Amino acid sequence: MQDAKNLKEYRKEIKESLDNDFLRNAMDKFAVAYRGSRANAFKDMDEKALIREIADAKDAAASRLDELFEQFKEEAEKRGAVVHLAKDAQEANEIIGRIAMEENCKTIVKSKSMTAEETLLNHHLEDDLNLKVVETDLGEWIIQMRKEGPSHMVMPAIHLSRHQVSDLFSDVTGQKQGDDVQALVKVARRELRQAFVDADMGISGGNFAIAETGSIGLVTNEGNARLVTTLPRVHVALMGLDKLTPKLHDALRVLKALPRNATGQAITSYVTWITGSNECAAAEDDRKKVHFVFLDNGRRALAKDPVFSQVHRCVRCGACANVCPVYRMVGGHKMGHIYIGAIGLILTYFYHGTEKAKNLVQNCINCGACKEICAGGIDLPGLIKDIQARILEEEGHPMYSSFLAKMMKNRKLFHKFLRIAKTAQKPVKAKDGFMRHLPMIFMPDHDFRALPTVAEVPFRDMWAKVQPAKVAAPKYKVALFSGCVQDFVYPEQSVATVESMKNKDVNLEFPMDQSCCGLPLQMMGEVTAARDVAIQNMEAFEGTDCDYILTMCASCASHLKHNYMKMLGKDPQYATRVKEFADKVIDYSSFMNDVLGVEKEDFLDSAGEAVTYHAPCHLCRGLDVKEAPRALMEKAGLDYKESAEEEVCCGFGGTYSVKFPKISEQLLTNKINNAKESGAKVLLTDCPGCVMQIRGGAKKQGADLEVKHIAEYMADRRK
Repeated sequence: MQDAKNLKEYRKEIKESLDNDFLRNAMDKFAVAYRGSRANAFKDMDEKALIREIADAKDAAASRLDELFEQFKEEAEKRGAVVHLAKDAQEANEIIGRIAMEENCKTIVKSKSMTAEETLLNHHLEDDLNLKVVETDLGEWIIQMRKEGPSHMVMPAIHLSRHQVSDLFSDVTGQKQGDDVQALVKVARRELRQAFVDADMGISGGNFAIAETGSIGLVTNEGNARLVTTLPRVHVALMGLDKLTPKLHDALRVLKALPRNATGQAITSYVTWITGSNECAAAEDDRKKVHFVFLDNGRRALAKDPVFSQVHRCVRCGACANVCPVYRMVGGHKMGHIYIGAIGLILTYFYHGTEKAKNLVQNCINCGACKEICAGGIDLPGLIKDIQARILEEEGHPMYSSFLAKMMKNRKLFHKFLRIAKTAQKPVKAKDGFMRHLPMIFMPDHDFRALPTVAEVPFRDMWAKVQPAKVAAPKYKVALFSGCVQDFVYPEQSVATVESMKNKDVNLEFPMDQSCCGLPLQMMGEVTAARDVAIQNMEAFEGTDCDYILTMCASCASHLKHNYMKMLGKDPQYATRVKEFADKVIDYSSFMNDVLGVEKEDFLDSAGEAVTYHAPCHLCRGLDVKEAPRALMEKAGLDYKESAEEEVCCGFGGTYSVKFPKISEQLLTNKINNAKESGAKVLLTDCPGCVMQIRGGAKKQGADLEVKHIAEYMADRRK
């Protein structure tokens, strides 16, 4: 559980997780296995259509929370249940505590409930009311005895080894236990069995609350929830208001995605529906006392927020953690407060406040893996950056962030700074284009990769010489967007792009007023400056009369195409203009393969040089471009060797790698190891940031791996 502390302390805790070999190995194995299981579970299904249906239904329900609550209350109370509404966590705990006191309950069994974790219900019942509370989900029981919070929403004890559990069970039972998993499960079953029999109250959560019938639905893989909700004479279900849905059909739709997304199962072991009060032999009048407690805790306000209301689409599958490269490195206790993963970074801010959230929201590398897999179609990375911007407005902007924002929104000043840097770097510049060493201010954590120097001549100064002759009747008119890196650091990548289009009936332009795309500003939460830069770039290209705005940087392409629309699309002054701009943006591989339509005949005969590939996050997910780069490699006669986890982040993330270097370093090491195992000596990619990260890491490690932008290889092999 991540409490408020400064960023330096937070980074220190992260390093402890990175040094935990078992945690790292467990997370790696799970992440790899999960992707295969999930893909198999969704096979032959229209996954995207299902997610759209879920999102639409969830949005509709969120817009009518009060109405659905009143309908649920009326229907549930017709059937003998009592329905409560708590405005916050404290009131929810007090309601449940009062029920326990009024019903003379002494022992309580609980099935897994993230809402109960949110309210810290156990602390109130145990510490304030002196009641005995036993968690009956195996993972929750384990972490309860260890006095820990869950490290995953679905698998709360995923961070623990069977040896640790064996030692824990030995202490609990007073007998030495082995480490066979099935034997340990039997020990837990034996120890918990009497708790079910003795319990006066059972507390559950609820995955669904069906307004039409006043019913709740529970989705579990263990039988404990059924015992918790049937054996005790009192049953209390604690749920967020966001679990309300109009009809059973809405819940069944979510059930198609929830287990598949959570654990790669077509269906869970148990789906339980509870409607009203039923017979119960343990009760004095043979009728179970049933209470449904709904928690607001900011949910109604959140539902009305035009930006963040989509958070209520979350089905609590935990998939955003399953695919998160950062979660994989550090685990849930460093990647959340109570709720973990990408959704946890967002919910922490709304449910637990700025202090708990301010470090966490910075620990998002913006790779988009969570957004691609979200069962509710939530723009998780975008919302995380929006929260980071809100916190900056609340608490003030750091000096480095404010300085960079002021400089970058002034294009001439920014470019002047880069030109000055070219001269200033001379004392540390080596002949191979890298810095010999980093300035001590960046040491020691940032010394895991070699960094490039600023180029002697930026691309904008080369343009007059490399610009191809105009074509009288061009097939396409293309304006090049180089961004700051391919202009001032890797101009050869931009030159290669020009070379690869010669004799293809393309007229090229390079607007001199263009600047950095502004993504680094957005990553730091500098929203106003990012918007100013977007306007400048849009205006720089408006006079070109181009058919396409071509960028060789996947990150730039995704930012120009999607985030510019997000920043300016609702402003009447810019809405039409920015849509026209964004619609023209295209990445290099898509343009060459899909638009220009290069073929094998366009390339020199090749001996089939072996190459592997790294798919930039903002290309394969941000732009959903997966096939075009691989098709280009095939047409160029290259022997493409697929490496493991090609679509997993390389660890760059722009400013992320500066802020969290240890995580960046480990992701980079994984990427280089996977590339080497492919057997290829060359790695191609479509993003200069990825080139910088992987090339710099290979240089530092002495790896026999040449890292190139795909445009450079295409240019070298064109006839």
